[in-house]
Amino acid sequence: MKALLCTRAGTPDDLTIADLPDPVAEPGQAVVRVEAAALNFFDLLIVAGQYQYKPAFPFSPGAEFAGTVESLGPGVTGLAVGDRVIGYCGWGAAREKLAIAAERLIKMPAGLGADRAAGLVVTYGTSYYALKDRAQLKRGETLAVLGASGGTGLAAVELGKLLGARVIACASSDDKLDFARKHGADEGVNYASGDLRDGLKKLGGDHGIDVVYDPIGDRYAEPALRSLAWYGRYLVVGFAAGQIPKLPLNLVLLKSCDVRGVFWGSWTEREPVAHRANTADLVRWCAEGKLSAHVHAAYPLAEAAQALKDIAGRKVMGKVVLRP
Repeated sequence: MKALLCTRAGTPDDLTIADLPDPVAEPGQAVVRVEAAALNFFDLLIVAGQYQYKPAFPFSPGAEFAGTVESLGPGVTGLAVGDRVIGYCGWGAAREKLAIAAERLIKMPAGLGADRAAGLVVTYGTSYYALKDRAQLKRGETLAVLGASGGTGLAAVELGKLLGARVIACASSDDKLDFARKHGADEGVNYASGDLRDGLKKLGGDHGIDVVYDPIGDRYAEPALRSLAWYGRYLVVGFAAGQIPKLPLNLVLLKSCDVRGVFWGSWTEREPVAHRANTADLVRWCAEGKLSAHVHAAYPLAEAAQALKDIAGRKVMGKVVLRP
């Protein structure tokens, strides 16, 4: 089988494609023929050796995938050869076949295509965990989403609307804001052409913003924190804009607000039952058309470097997938 490999810490251009032996399902495992593997911003960090997880070389990037069960190891129940499934593996999905613990797989409903399904687990899983479990977002509250046209941002926009919030999309261009509005955002703030704090203050009014979803960090974090309402919740999701910000804690005191971390990957390991329940909700909503799981573009495995560069260059609206 062919696999995209990272053999040393570096850039997308350092990735190679190699022929590897087909995997064999061990006890409790399934071998899945991968139809689509989704890429995320953190794949750039893993390839560069700068992420929380540092897999041993060589490894394949790609944390989420959709495909068809090709074989089962001893002791597997609830799955059959030929079942179409989605899964989360942390890394290793950018290859034609992979072996994975069967308990990490969820069956795909009929009518849900592999491209959309592959990009559902991480971004929507992160955003659903953030909004439902960490922020306890309530119907009627105001949610501001930074990086609203990216993978996690778009998921937060759609899920925030589905959960009954008023959603303010924040992005770096009017085109991206228009895209977010088409996916449910009520209002928009362009933080490239205007001031983020002023924009959120105007839209939040005297009450302020109840929840801020921030996957970008850097210089945008403090003005977003300043926009929070009394008892507001600021969700630390990631730092796609570059620098990890240092927040003035006096603001947390003065607003009696919370700063809450969102480490979805670790949560899936610590609370696998809750993760599966959340994913089941997402798969059902996607199949019902309530979530778009929008795919910006699909690339062959040989063009993985370009796909990652497009993510790094903030050219992507929604998700990018590879088709091994």
